Amino acid sequence: MHNPSGRERARSSAAQGGSAGRGRTGAPRTARGAWAAGARRSLGAAPDRSSWEAAHISPTLRLAAAYGWRLIVVGVAVYLIFAALGRFHLVTLAVFLALVMTALLEPLVSVLHRWMPRSAAVVVGLLLAILVLFAVLSLIGANVAGEWEGLRREFDGGVARIGRWLEGAPFHLRPGTLSDVQAQVSRFVARHRATLINTALSGVGRLVAVLTVGVLALFCSVFFLYSGDRMWAWFGGQLPARGRRPVHLAGRAAWVTFTGYTRGIVAVAATNAVLVGVALFVLRVPLVVPLAVLEFFAAFVPLVGSPVALAVAAVVALATRGPLVAAVVVLLIVLIGQLEGHVLHPLVMSRAVRLHPMVVALSVICGSVAAGVAGAVVAVPLVSVVWSVYGVLRVPRPAVSQGS
Repeated sequence: MHNPSGRERARSSAAQGGSAGRGRTGAPRTARGAWAAGARRSLGAAPDRSSWEAAHISPTLRLAAAYGWRLIVVGVAVYLIFAALGRFHLVTLAVFLALVMTALLEPLVSVLHRWMPRSAAVVVGLLLAILVLFAVLSLIGANVAGEWEGLRREFDGGVARIGRWLEGAPFHLRPGTLSDVQAQVSRFVARHRATLINTALSGVGRLVAVLTVGVLALFCSVFFLYSGDRMWAWFGGQLPARGRRPVHLAGRAAWVTFTGYTRGIVAVAATNAVLVGVALFVLRVPLVVPLAVLEFFAAFVPLVGSPVALAVAAVVALATRGPLVAAVVVLLIVLIGQLEGHVLHPLVMSRAVRLHPMVVALSVICGSVAAGVAGAVVAVPLVSVVWSVYGVLRVPRPAVSQGS
Protein backbone atom coordinates (compact mmCIF):
# COMPACT_ATOMS: atom_id res chain seq x y z
CA MET A 1 0.00 0.00 0.00
CA HIS A 2 1.02 3.51 -0.61
CA ASN A 3 1.97 5.55 2.47
CA PRO A 4 1.72 9.28 1.83
CA SER A 5 4.62 11.32 2.93
CA GLY A 6 4.38 14.07 5.46
CA ARG A 7 4.51 16.74 2.78
CA GLU A 8 1.53 15.18 0.97
CA ARG A 9 -0.45 14.92 4.19
CA ALA A 10 0.16 18.56 4.94
CA ARG A 11 -0.89 19.58 1.41
CA SER A 12 -4.14 17.58 1.64
CA SER A 13 -5.02 19.00 5.04
CA ALA A 14 -4.40 22.53 3.76
CA ALA A 15 -6.65 21.86 0.79
CA GLN A 16 -9.42 20.61 3.08
CA GLY A 17 -9.14 23.65 5.27
CA GLY A 18 -9.27 25.96 2.25
CA SER A 19 -12.38 24.30 0.87
CA ALA A 20 -14.08 24.60 4.24
CA GLY A 21 -13.27 28.29 4.31
CA ARG A 22 -15.03 28.96 1.03
CA GLY A 23 -18.64 30.05 0.81
CA ARG A 24 -21.36 28.82 -1.46
CA THR A 25 -19.91 30.73 -4.37
CA GLY A 26 -16.57 29.13 -3.95
CA ALA A 27 -14.81 32.40 -2.99
CA PRO A 28 -12.41 32.20 -0.05
CA ARG A 29 -13.77 33.67 3.20
CA THR A 30 -11.06 35.98 4.44
CA ALA A 31 -11.14 37.57 7.84
CA ARG A 32 -12.29 40.90 6.38
CA GLY A 33 -15.10 39.16 4.37
CA ALA A 34 -16.26 37.29 7.45
CA TRP A 35 -16.32 40.55 9.46
CA ALA A 36 -18.35 42.31 6.72
CA ALA A 37 -20.86 39.46 6.56
CA GLY A 38 -21.29 39.50 10.31
CA ALA A 39 -21.73 43.27 10.27
CA ARG A 40 -24.46 42.98 7.63
CA ARG A 41 -26.18 40.32 9.66
CA SER A 42 -26.00 42.43 12.80
CA LEU A 43 -27.19 45.68 11.18
CA GLY A 44 -29.80 44.01 8.93
CA ALA A 45 -30.12 44.59 5.18
CA ALA A 46 -33.16 46.29 3.56
CA PRO A 47 -35.79 43.57 2.81
CA ASP A 48 -36.78 42.81 -0.76
CA ARG A 49 -40.19 44.43 -1.43
CA SER A 50 -41.48 41.67 -3.70
CA SER A 51 -40.58 38.96 -1.21
CA TRP A 52 -42.17 40.98 1.61
CA GLU A 53 -45.42 41.40 -0.38
CA ALA A 54 -45.46 37.72 -1.23
CA ALA A 55 -45.07 36.86 2.45
CA HIS A 56 -47.50 39.35 4.01
CA ILE A 57 -50.17 40.21 1.38
CA SER A 58 -52.64 37.62 0.14
CA PRO A 59 -52.69 36.92 -3.62
CA THR A 60 -56.42 37.75 -3.75
CA LEU A 61 -55.82 41.22 -2.33
CA ARG A 62 -52.92 41.86 -4.72
CA LEU A 63 -55.05 40.75 -7.69
CA ALA A 64 -57.97 42.94 -6.56
CA ALA A 65 -55.64 45.94 -6.18
CA ALA A 66 -54.19 45.38 -9.66
CA TYR A 67 -57.66 45.24 -11.21
CA GLY A 68 -58.86 48.09 -9.00
CA TRP A 69 -56.49 50.78 -10.18
CA ARG A 70 -56.96 49.70 -13.79
CA LEU A 71 -60.75 49.93 -13.42
CA ILE A 72 -60.34 53.38 -11.89
CA VAL A 73 -58.31 54.53 -14.89
CA VAL A 74 -60.87 53.07 -17.30
CA GLY A 75 -63.73 54.63 -15.34
CA VAL A 76 -62.10 58.07 -15.42
CA ALA A 77 -61.54 57.75 -19.18
CA VAL A 78 -65.16 56.70 -19.77
CA TYR A 79 -66.39 59.57 -17.59
CA LEU A 80 -64.33 62.10 -19.53
CA ILE A 81 -65.61 60.71 -22.84
CA PHE A 82 -69.23 60.91 -21.73
CA ALA A 83 -68.66 64.37 -20.27
CA ALA A 84 -67.35 65.53 -23.65
CA LEU A 85 -70.28 63.88 -25.45
CA GLY A 86 -72.73 65.45 -23.02
CA ARG A 87 -71.15 68.85 -23.58
CA PHE A 88 -71.89 68.49 -27.28
CA HIS A 89 -75.02 66.40 -26.87
CA LEU A 90 -76.78 67.92 -29.88
CA VAL A 91 -73.90 67.00 -32.17
CA THR A 92 -73.72 63.53 -30.63
CA LEU A 93 -77.46 63.01 -31.11
CA ALA A 94 -77.24 64.23 -34.72
CA VAL A 95 -74.41 61.80 -35.53
CA PHE A 96 -76.35 58.96 -33.88
CA LEU A 97 -79.45 59.76 -35.96
CA ALA A 98 -77.27 59.93 -39.07
CA LEU A 99 -75.91 56.47 -38.30
CA VAL A 100 -79.47 55.17 -37.81
CA MET A 101 -80.55 56.64 -41.14
CA THR A 102 -77.47 55.16 -42.81
CA ALA A 103 -78.16 51.71 -41.37
CA LEU A 104 -81.80 51.83 -42.56
CA LEU A 105 -81.26 53.36 -46.00
CA GLU A 106 -78.03 51.64 -47.04
CA PRO A 107 -79.81 48.56 -48.52
CA LEU A 108 -82.17 50.80 -50.50
CA VAL A 109 -79.30 52.95 -51.76
CA SER A 110 -77.35 49.85 -52.78
CA VAL A 111 -80.32 48.60 -54.78
CA LEU A 112 -80.82 51.98 -56.48
CA HIS A 113 -77.10 52.14 -57.23
CA ARG A 114 -77.54 49.27 -59.70
CA TRP A 115 -79.50 51.57 -62.05
CA MET A 116 -78.04 55.01 -61.27
CA PRO A 117 -74.89 56.66 -59.93
CA ARG A 118 -74.17 56.47 -56.23
CA SER A 119 -74.85 60.17 -55.63
CA ALA A 120 -78.26 59.99 -57.35
CA ALA A 121 -79.11 56.83 -55.39
CA VAL A 122 -78.34 58.61 -52.10
CA VAL A 123 -80.51 61.60 -53.03
CA VAL A 124 -83.43 59.41 -54.15
CA GLY A 125 -83.23 57.24 -51.02
CA LEU A 126 -83.22 60.23 -48.67
CA LEU A 127 -86.09 61.89 -50.54
CA LEU A 128 -88.18 58.72 -50.29
CA ALA A 129 -87.50 58.51 -46.54
CA ILE A 130 -88.47 62.17 -46.03
CA LEU A 131 -91.67 61.70 -48.05
CA VAL A 132 -92.66 58.67 -45.98
CA LEU A 133 -92.04 60.59 -42.75
CA PHE A 134 -94.12 63.58 -43.85
CA ALA A 135 -96.88 61.26 -45.11
CA VAL A 136 -97.11 59.60 -41.68
CA LEU A 137 -97.18 62.96 -39.89
CA SER A 138 -99.87 64.25 -42.27
CA LEU A 139 -101.94 61.12 -41.69
CA ILE A 140 -101.71 61.61 -37.93
CA GLY A 141 -102.72 65.27 -38.20
CA ALA A 142 -105.68 64.50 -40.45
CA ASN A 143 -106.83 61.69 -38.17
CA VAL A 144 -106.66 63.84 -35.04
CA ALA A 145 -108.40 66.79 -36.76
CA GLY A 146 -111.17 64.57 -38.10
CA GLU A 147 -111.92 62.92 -34.76
CA TRP A 148 -111.29 65.88 -32.47
CA GLU A 149 -114.90 67.01 -31.92
CA GLY A 150 -116.26 63.52 -31.46
CA LEU A 151 -113.30 62.65 -29.26
CA ARG A 152 -113.92 65.67 -27.03
CA ARG A 153 -117.57 64.69 -26.54
CA GLU A 154 -116.61 61.08 -25.83
CA PHE A 155 -114.02 62.22 -23.31
CA ASP A 156 -116.57 64.37 -21.49
CA GLY A 157 -119.02 61.48 -21.36
CA GLY A 158 -116.23 59.06 -20.46
CA VAL A 159 -115.10 61.16 -17.51
CA ALA A 160 -118.67 61.21 -16.22
CA ARG A 161 -118.92 57.41 -16.60
CA ILE A 162 -115.60 56.96 -14.79
CA GLY A 163 -116.84 59.18 -11.98
CA ARG A 164 -120.02 57.09 -11.54
CA TRP A 165 -117.96 53.90 -11.70
CA LEU A 166 -115.57 55.13 -9.00
CA GLU A 167 -118.48 56.15 -6.78
CA GLY A 168 -119.71 52.57 -6.71
CA ALA A 169 -118.13 49.41 -5.31
CA PRO A 170 -115.36 48.75 -4.50
CA PHE A 171 -113.98 52.34 -4.46
CA HIS A 172 -116.95 54.28 -2.98
CA LEU A 173 -115.48 57.69 -3.71
CA ARG A 174 -117.36 60.77 -2.56
CA PRO A 175 -119.66 62.15 -5.28
CA GLY A 176 -118.13 65.09 -7.08
CA THR A 177 -114.52 64.06 -6.44
CA LEU A 178 -113.57 64.21 -10.11
CA SER A 179 -115.35 67.54 -10.47
CA ASP A 180 -113.29 68.89 -7.59
CA VAL A 181 -110.09 67.63 -9.24
CA GLN A 182 -111.06 69.31 -12.53
CA ALA A 183 -111.79 72.56 -10.71
CA GLN A 184 -108.42 72.44 -8.94
CA VAL A 185 -106.65 71.84 -12.23
CA SER A 186 -108.48 74.79 -13.80
CA ARG A 187 -107.54 77.05 -10.88
CA PHE A 188 -103.91 75.90 -11.10
CA VAL A 189 -103.80 76.70 -14.82
CA ALA A 190 -105.36 80.12 -14.25
CA ARG A 191 -102.97 80.89 -11.39
CA HIS A 192 -99.83 79.83 -13.28
CA ARG A 193 -100.83 81.03 -16.72
CA ALA A 194 -97.79 83.30 -17.09
CA THR A 195 -95.40 80.47 -16.16
CA LEU A 196 -97.07 78.13 -18.62
CA ILE A 197 -96.85 80.74 -21.38
CA ASN A 198 -93.14 81.24 -20.68
CA THR A 199 -92.63 77.49 -20.77
CA ALA A 200 -94.43 77.31 -24.10
CA LEU A 201 -92.29 80.14 -25.48
CA SER A 202 -89.14 78.39 -24.28
CA GLY A 203 -90.28 75.43 -26.34
CA VAL A 204 -89.55 77.52 -29.43
CA GLY A 205 -85.86 77.30 -28.62
CA ARG A 206 -86.18 73.54 -28.26
CA LEU A 207 -87.93 73.41 -31.61
CA VAL A 208 -84.99 75.25 -33.17
CA ALA A 209 -82.61 72.77 -31.51
CA VAL A 210 -84.64 69.84 -32.88
CA LEU A 211 -84.57 71.30 -36.38
CA THR A 212 -80.82 71.89 -36.09
CA VAL A 213 -80.26 68.28 -35.04
CA GLY A 214 -82.42 67.05 -37.92
CA VAL A 215 -80.60 69.12 -40.54
CA LEU A 216 -77.18 68.08 -39.21
CA ALA A 217 -78.23 64.42 -39.13
CA LEU A 218 -79.44 64.65 -42.72
CA PHE A 219 -76.19 66.34 -43.76
CA CYS A 220 -74.04 63.68 -42.10
CA SER A 221 -76.14 60.81 -43.45
CA VAL A 222 -75.55 62.04 -47.02
CA PHE A 223 -71.79 61.61 -46.63
CA PHE A 224 -72.11 58.37 -44.67
CA LEU A 225 -74.21 56.84 -47.43
CA TYR A 226 -72.11 58.21 -50.27
CA SER A 227 -68.57 57.61 -49.02
CA GLY A 228 -68.74 55.97 -45.60
CA ASP A 229 -66.36 53.17 -46.57
CA ARG A 230 -63.77 55.64 -47.89
CA MET A 231 -64.07 57.73 -44.73
CA TRP A 232 -63.41 54.65 -42.61
CA ALA A 233 -60.45 53.64 -44.79
CA TRP A 234 -58.98 57.13 -44.42
CA PHE A 235 -59.39 56.96 -40.63
CA GLY A 236 -57.67 53.57 -40.52
CA GLY A 237 -54.80 54.91 -42.61
CA GLN A 238 -54.02 57.55 -39.96
CA LEU A 239 -53.39 54.91 -37.29
CA PRO A 240 -50.06 53.16 -36.59
CA ALA A 241 -49.51 49.99 -38.58
CA ARG A 242 -49.77 47.74 -35.51
CA GLY A 243 -53.15 49.18 -34.50
CA ARG A 244 -54.91 49.08 -37.85
CA ARG A 245 -56.02 45.45 -37.76
CA PRO A 246 -57.61 45.56 -34.26
CA VAL A 247 -59.36 48.84 -35.07
CA HIS A 248 -60.60 47.40 -38.37
CA LEU A 249 -61.98 44.30 -36.63
CA ALA A 250 -63.59 46.35 -33.87
CA GLY A 251 -65.16 48.79 -36.33
CA ARG A 252 -66.56 46.03 -38.50
CA ALA A 253 -68.04 44.22 -35.49
CA ALA A 254 -69.52 47.47 -34.15
CA TRP A 255 -71.15 48.36 -37.47
CA VAL A 256 -72.57 44.85 -37.99
CA THR A 257 -74.06 44.92 -34.48
CA PHE A 258 -75.42 48.45 -34.86
CA THR A 259 -77.04 47.80 -38.24
CA GLY A 260 -78.49 44.51 -37.05
CA TYR A 261 -79.92 46.14 -33.94
CA THR A 262 -81.35 49.12 -35.86
CA ARG A 263 -83.04 47.05 -38.54
CA GLY A 264 -84.24 44.52 -35.98
CA ILE A 265 -85.78 47.12 -33.66
CA VAL A 266 -87.53 48.75 -36.63
CA ALA A 267 -89.02 45.37 -37.59
CA VAL A 268 -90.13 44.74 -33.99
CA ALA A 269 -91.61 48.24 -33.69
CA ALA A 270 -93.49 47.92 -36.98
CA THR A 271 -94.92 44.55 -35.91
CA ASN A 272 -96.05 45.97 -32.57
CA ALA A 273 -97.63 49.00 -34.24
CA VAL A 274 -99.59 46.85 -36.70
CA LEU A 275 -100.85 44.55 -33.93
CA VAL A 276 -101.87 47.49 -31.74
CA GLY A 277 -103.58 49.26 -34.63
CA VAL A 278 -105.58 46.19 -35.60
CA ALA A 279 -106.60 45.49 -32.00
CA LEU A 280 -107.67 49.09 -31.31
CA PHE A 281 -109.59 49.19 -34.60
CA VAL A 282 -111.46 46.01 -33.68
CA LEU A 283 -112.22 47.44 -30.21
CA ARG A 284 -113.39 50.71 -31.87
CA VAL A 285 -111.03 52.84 -29.80
CA PRO A 286 -110.60 56.33 -31.35
CA LEU A 287 -107.25 57.73 -32.54
CA VAL A 288 -106.11 54.37 -33.88
CA VAL A 289 -103.43 55.77 -36.20
CA PRO A 290 -101.81 58.15 -33.66
CA LEU A 291 -101.77 55.45 -30.99
CA ALA A 292 -100.25 52.93 -33.41
CA VAL A 293 -97.55 55.45 -34.42
CA LEU A 294 -96.92 56.16 -30.73
CA GLU A 295 -96.45 52.43 -30.19
CA PHE A 296 -94.01 52.31 -33.12
CA PHE A 297 -91.74 55.02 -31.72
CA ALA A 298 -92.09 53.80 -28.13
CA ALA A 299 -90.84 50.35 -29.11
CA PHE A 300 -87.38 51.86 -29.65
CA VAL A 301 -87.05 51.85 -25.85
CA PRO A 302 -86.90 48.10 -25.06
CA LEU A 303 -88.97 46.62 -22.23
CA VAL A 304 -90.36 50.03 -21.25
CA GLY A 305 -91.64 51.90 -24.30
CA SER A 306 -94.39 49.53 -25.42
CA PRO A 307 -96.11 49.28 -22.00
CA VAL A 308 -96.08 53.08 -21.66
CA ALA A 309 -97.61 53.60 -25.12
CA LEU A 310 -100.25 50.95 -24.48
CA ALA A 311 -101.01 52.53 -21.11
CA VAL A 312 -101.88 55.74 -22.98
CA ALA A 313 -104.12 53.67 -25.25
CA ALA A 314 -105.75 52.13 -22.17
CA VAL A 315 -106.51 55.59 -20.77
CA VAL A 316 -108.09 56.63 -24.09
CA ALA A 317 -110.11 53.40 -24.13
CA LEU A 318 -111.22 53.96 -20.52
CA ALA A 319 -112.41 57.48 -21.25
CA THR A 320 -114.15 56.67 -24.53
CA ARG A 321 -115.22 53.02 -24.42
CA GLY A 322 -115.51 52.18 -20.73
CA PRO A 323 -113.71 49.95 -18.20
CA LEU A 324 -114.33 46.67 -20.06
CA VAL A 325 -112.56 47.79 -23.23
CA ALA A 326 -109.80 49.35 -21.13
CA ALA A 327 -109.32 46.00 -19.38
CA VAL A 328 -108.99 44.33 -22.80
CA VAL A 329 -106.33 46.90 -23.76
CA VAL A 330 -104.47 46.15 -20.52
CA LEU A 331 -104.59 42.46 -21.42
CA LEU A 332 -103.22 43.47 -24.81
CA ILE A 333 -100.27 45.12 -23.02
CA VAL A 334 -99.40 41.80 -21.38
CA LEU A 335 -99.78 39.77 -24.59
CA ILE A 336 -97.69 42.12 -26.74
CA GLY A 337 -95.04 42.29 -24.03
CA GLN A 338 -94.79 38.50 -23.99
CA LEU A 339 -94.73 38.36 -27.79
CA GLU A 340 -92.02 40.99 -28.00
CA GLY A 341 -89.84 39.47 -25.29
CA HIS A 342 -90.14 35.78 -26.16
CA VAL A 343 -90.74 35.70 -29.93
CA LEU A 344 -89.82 38.89 -31.76
CA HIS A 345 -86.59 39.82 -29.99
CA PRO A 346 -85.10 36.28 -30.01
CA LEU A 347 -86.19 35.70 -33.60
CA VAL A 348 -85.26 39.06 -35.15
CA MET A 349 -82.41 40.36 -33.00
CA SER A 350 -80.67 37.28 -31.63
CA ARG A 351 -77.71 37.63 -34.00
CA ALA A 352 -77.25 41.35 -33.44
CA VAL A 353 -77.83 41.62 -29.68
CA ARG A 354 -76.82 38.93 -27.21
CA LEU A 355 -77.60 40.68 -23.94
CA HIS A 356 -79.41 39.35 -20.92
CA PRO A 357 -82.81 41.00 -20.29
CA MET A 358 -81.52 42.27 -16.94
CA VAL A 359 -78.61 43.99 -18.72
CA VAL A 360 -81.07 45.54 -21.19
CA ALA A 361 -83.28 46.82 -18.35
CA LEU A 362 -80.34 48.27 -16.41
CA SER A 363 -78.99 49.89 -19.59
CA VAL A 364 -82.35 51.55 -20.31
CA ILE A 365 -82.68 52.83 -16.74
CA CYS A 366 -79.10 54.15 -16.59
CA GLY A 367 -79.47 55.78 -20.00
CA SER A 368 -82.73 57.48 -19.01
CA VAL A 369 -81.19 58.75 -15.76
CA ALA A 370 -78.13 60.09 -17.60
CA ALA A 371 -79.79 61.66 -20.66
CA GLY A 372 -83.56 61.26 -20.47
CA VAL A 373 -85.49 59.74 -23.35
CA ALA A 374 -82.56 60.07 -25.76
CA GLY A 375 -80.33 58.18 -23.32
CA ALA A 376 -82.90 55.40 -22.99
CA VAL A 377 -83.00 55.02 -26.78
CA VAL A 378 -79.20 55.07 -27.21
CA ALA A 379 -78.33 52.90 -24.18
CA VAL A 380 -79.06 49.41 -25.55
CA PRO A 381 -77.35 49.81 -28.97
CA LEU A 382 -74.35 51.41 -27.24
CA VAL A 383 -74.00 48.52 -24.77
CA SER A 384 -74.49 46.01 -27.60
CA VAL A 385 -71.77 47.63 -29.70
CA VAL A 386 -69.34 47.77 -26.77
CA TRP A 387 -69.99 44.11 -25.94
CA SER A 388 -69.48 43.00 -29.56
CA VAL A 389 -66.22 44.97 -29.81
CA TYR A 390 -65.01 43.39 -26.56
CA GLY A 391 -65.91 39.94 -27.87
CA VAL A 392 -63.85 40.51 -31.02
CA LEU A 393 -60.80 42.02 -29.34
CA ARG A 394 -60.52 39.49 -26.52
CA VAL A 395 -60.00 36.62 -28.99
CA PRO A 396 -56.23 36.17 -29.48
CA ARG A 397 -55.11 36.75 -33.06
CA PRO A 398 -52.12 35.05 -34.69
CA ALA A 399 -49.09 37.29 -34.79
CA VAL A 400 -48.21 38.71 -38.18
CA SER A 401 -44.59 38.19 -39.20
CA GLN A 402 -42.46 41.15 -40.12
CA GLY A 403 -41.88 39.92 -43.64
CA SER A 404 -45.58 39.49 -44.46
